[in-house]
Amino acid sequence: MLLSNFASLQCRNEDSVSSFSLDDRVDSDGSIGYAFSSSEGEESDGDIILNPITDVDIPTSSDRFNKPDDALTTTAYELRMIGKSQKRNRIKYGMTINIGLVTFLTVFLLLLDSHAWRIVRLPLPPFHLICPFTASAVLVSFAGYICVPLFRISRMQMIISKWPARHSYKKGTTTMGGLFLIPIGVGVAEVLVGFSSIEVAGASIATLAFAIIGLVDDFLCLVKRRRIGLSQWVAVGTSFYFWLCARKIASPYSIKMVVPLPLPLGLVCMGGSYVLLTSLCFVSMANGMELTDGLDGLAGGTAALAFIGMSIAVLPICSDLAVFGASMAGACVGFLFHNRYKASVFMGDTGTLALGGALAAMAASTGMFFPLLISSGVIVLEALSVLLQDGLNWKIIKVIELGDGSLDLPV
Repeated sequence: MLLSNFASLQCRNEDSVSSFSLDDRVDSDGSIGYAFSSSEGEESDGDIILNPITDVDIPTSSDRFNKPDDALTTTAYELRMIGKSQKRNRIKYGMTINIGLVTFLTVFLLLLDSHAWRIVRLPLPPFHLICPFTASAVLVSFAGYICVPLFRISRMQMIISKWPARHSYKKGTTTMGGLFLIPIGVGVAEVLVGFSSIEVAGASIATLAFAIIGLVDDFLCLVKRRRIGLSQWVAVGTSFYFWLCARKIASPYSIKMVVPLPLPLGLVCMGGSYVLLTSLCFVSMANGMELTDGLDGLAGGTAALAFIGMSIAVLPICSDLAVFGASMAGACVGFLFHNRYKASVFMGDTGTLALGGALAAMAASTGMFFPLLISSGVIVLEALSVLLQDGLNWKIIKVIELGDGSLDLPV
């Protein structure tokens, strides 16, 4: 009985299993499905089709490393675009500043020429100051397009220190731009005054003497990585003083060695101390101009403003010396077209020392030391800032050497 029941049950199971068939079906998209079919007529539930999931990318270990690379690439690209944008902005700002400076000085000199007779109380030639300014600016600007490529071929490149790192982009920039800046400024002034002014001749000789010192200094820096001392600067200042004593030059109220100061001081006769004041002026102006040239265009722009200020100060005393100042200002402005960001040439010590010597010569010839201090305010502040920084660095070095823990140095 039990055996017969078990046999009948087994036959039913085999019939039910045999009623289903496992067929392979290929869908239109190329995927393979498996279908279970039933043959029980109308009571069957129909075909059951199982389609496996395809087109799913299972992440692998290599994908996890690709995503950070994409992120780094995107970040680097964004940083590069930011750098290019900043560079374009600096170029635009440099051009705007140069155009604004040229426009301001041109309009100012035109107004000054139209009212110069009120200052001098004597008739002056038309365009007395704007003519040397424009001539020097145009000549220096065009000379730069010829001289800068020649300097680059000659490998006259500025030595850039490794610190600070942000100055590394200046590496390879041509230097000694004073070789075409200074001769044009001096030559234009001498031609316009007809080589007949003693004051212009003395200022020109002092300027060229400092240019030669700067040229030797630049050459030694390029070849032997060292610079000359201050003794040559003092020697030029002292020689200029003795030249003033031996020549008949224009001076306030025809009195030599007199320094005009604001009221209530008035005129102060320096006597023998004038040689010390002259030497100090030459050394400080040359050193200050050299320090100011650390940034692109700063020395050229500040020197142009200082020369215009000195031209106004010396105009009532010696109008020819005012022509010299206007010519040197125009040469500085023309140089800025090559010295703006990103600078294609630096003036080097050949230019900076000569510009400082020219300003000092204008002041020493007329006694206008106080106007020089006012017109060269940026140069003076730059020199004082460097002196304070050097003093602070010296103090820090001493503290480190002595092992004194009273000063907490930032990490």
